[in-house]
Amino acid sequence: MATQVIEIKNPFENGIPKGVWLIPLAILAILIGMSTFYTVPAESVGVVLRFGKYIKQVEPGLRFKIPLGIDRVTVVPVRRQLKQEFGFGTAGASNPTQYSDRGQWPLETTMVTGDLNSALVEWVIQYRIKDPMEYLFRVRNPGDTLRDVSESVMREVVGDRTVDEVLTIGRQEIESEALVRMQKLVNRYSMGIGIDQVQLKDVNPPQPVQASFDEVNQAQQERERSINVANGEYNKAVPRARGQADQRIQEAQGYAKQRVNEAEGDVARFNALLEEYNKAPEVTRRRLYLETMGRVIPRMKSKIILDDEAQQILPLLQLGDTTKEAAR
Repeated sequence: MATQVIEIKNPFENGIPKGVWLIPLAILAILIGMSTFYTVPAESVGVVLRFGKYIKQVEPGLRFKIPLGIDRVTVVPVRRQLKQEFGFGTAGASNPTQYSDRGQWPLETTMVTGDLNSALVEWVIQYRIKDPMEYLFRVRNPGDTLRDVSESVMREVVGDRTVDEVLTIGRQEIESEALVRMQKLVNRYSMGIGIDQVQLKDVNPPQPVQASFDEVNQAQQERERSINVANGEYNKAVPRARGQADQRIQEAQGYAKQRVNEAEGDVARFNALLEEYNKAPEVTRRRLYLETMGRVIPRMKSKIILDDEAQQILPLLQLGDTTKEAAR
């Protein structure tokens, strides 16, 4: 059986083909070209460093830099509001320091109040980067430093208040005071950050005493409801009583005015009669007598009229009929 020999030739035995050295140069040129241009987003500025030294800030848009690592650009979102969350975390956050590891959340939220009670406080801070130079170069790890500052200030503010204030009426005051103190510390550290808002999210008592606090809150709500109901009844009863009192007063004033007018009319009538009496006493006397009898006699049921000269009245009277009339 014959053996077949296969000869493999070296492609480079006659030298390197022309054009092979151009491939690395082309790749290098492409990499240099790609690293020469960069884009700054609309809500950010670019901080340019040359050999690690600050050179300038550039506005948003397509920009040019010296390649090969000579110029390095750090994009800082100065026109965007950032936030940090404590005790919880929102999914999909773009800020690497927006929230801590889940295992740290119980430690962040557990705080001691001024009356030596415990409360679970979750809060959020919203901030902006005002000075990129200070933010990048005055403080190492500014995001983590801001978290430490926020937690320290919040524990201090909560520690100055009772647990009832933290859970109920003192939330707004805590937010305002924490914002002021955080901003002072940030300015002292020259972090280049402006605190826009501090907001308390969930504030709860520890789980072992949650039921007791719920009962206390329910009792307080019942108390407020009873007070509101009583105030409502008071607001209905008092105006009604005042209206009735005003009505009675007006009726009394009207009655008093009526009596005064009647009395004045009687006086005027009496004076007129007196004047006529003084002019003709006998005629006036007789007229008054007749007018009086005209008013009195019609009201009488049984009437017996006698003459002054009558001597015997029995035969003239029907005593039986008179007795029956009187009995009626």
